Amino acid sequence: RADVGIAMGGLGSDAAIEAADVVIMNDEPGKIADAIRLSRKTLKIVKQNIIFAIGIKSVVLILGAFGIATMGDAVFADVG
Repeated sequence: RADVGIAMGGLGSDAAIEAADVVIMNDEPGKIADAIRLSRKTLKIVKQNIIFAIGIKSVVLILGAFGIATMGDAVFADVG
């Protein structure tokens, strides 16, 4: 598990804001739960994107091995 520093309130000390990994600009504790929910959703989307990219690259690699995909197809699949 990772450790994350959270600073709350925009009027906090500059040192606390600078050292924190996450800064929530108001003093509502409920915003921490919202931030965690948002970060979990973001991580899920990142994982989906990585799986999708690897899948596309694998398909083009296999097609290239059989001579179906060209170098241009491989470049397009890589940079999309």
